[in-house]
Amino acid sequence: MQNRLLGRSGLAVSELCLGTMTFGNTTSEQDSIEMIHRFLDKGGNFLDTANVYVAGKSEEIVGKAIQGRRSEVVLATKVRMVTANHVNGAGLSRKHIMDGVDASLRRLNTDYIDLYQVHVWDHLTPIEETLRTLDDLVSSGKVRYIGCSNFFAWHLMKSLACSDLNRYVRFVSLQPQYSLLNREMDREMISLCLEENVGIIPWAPLGGGFLTGRYGREEPTSGRLTSKVGESSWSLRNTEHNFAILDAVRAAANELDKTPAQVALNWLLQREGITSPIFGASTLDQFEDNMGAAGWKLPEPIWNQLNELSALPSEYPNRFIEKFRRPL
Repeated sequence: MQNRLLGRSGLAVSELCLGTMTFGNTTSEQDSIEMIHRFLDKGGNFLDTANVYVAGKSEEIVGKAIQGRRSEVVLATKVRMVTANHVNGAGLSRKHIMDGVDASLRRLNTDYIDLYQVHVWDHLTPIEETLRTLDDLVSSGKVRYIGCSNFFAWHLMKSLACSDLNRYVRFVSLQPQYSLLNREMDREMISLCLEENVGIIPWAPLGGGFLTGRYGREEPTSGRLTSKVGESSWSLRNTEHNFAILDAVRAAANELDKTPAQVALNWLLQREGITSPIFGASTLDQFEDNMGAAGWKLPEPIWNQLNELSALPSEYPNRFIEKFRRPL
């Protein structure tokens, strides 16, 4: 597996990141630990979790799995969501972050977190307070690098400007939803991350399982797509445009003797600005399938076809700016 630098940092991460949201829920503890060990043995080093995944159980399992191998792991977790039933039990205030990092360190059974990410923007807390707190955590040694997730472009740019102005540590990564099905980040965020050298580590790179090819046009009765709410709900995935993309992915998989999941992930691996797609797996078979996305490249014509089919429609101001792009 290839390695890539995370944003403007010197931190090397594997081109695939193992997501652990199902660990302790649909994935047993035994299979979760086995999955992490296989991932590390195959050259992966990047693990992503969060303090709210399975009410903290995911962090506990990850902590058990990496004992004795901590130094080879780039460990990422998150803070922001509700973890306690009181007014300060959520958000990005200094109090909630300080409480959150200590709780995560206990569950992970480690004394530092490699990448500490804010899970989503907090409209109640000034970003200056959040970044000062994160800067203190880096200075203390509890955290090595910081990242963000689920931001608007202006959220990220304001944060970077605040860090630069106050000499706080900067976000080195962004974790957005991004896949052949969800390319909203192309409007502004991808170009911003390229300009500011912020690494992109997409979540839901397979559209909540839609791009694995396991689903037909009838509403599913099992799996994540049965959800009535959230980004992977069937109501959001069940569109003619999405099925056209899925049909193209399946055709490419058949032509290349790959699986649809491998094709969809490999498209991301070749996308400019993408550092490490975060894939999840409920079973060891799914894990092995997803790992097959590394070590090869989609032929250029197929990559271009998928890229064009999934692209956003021409929109202002992009089409206006492109019209007046000056040649050298």
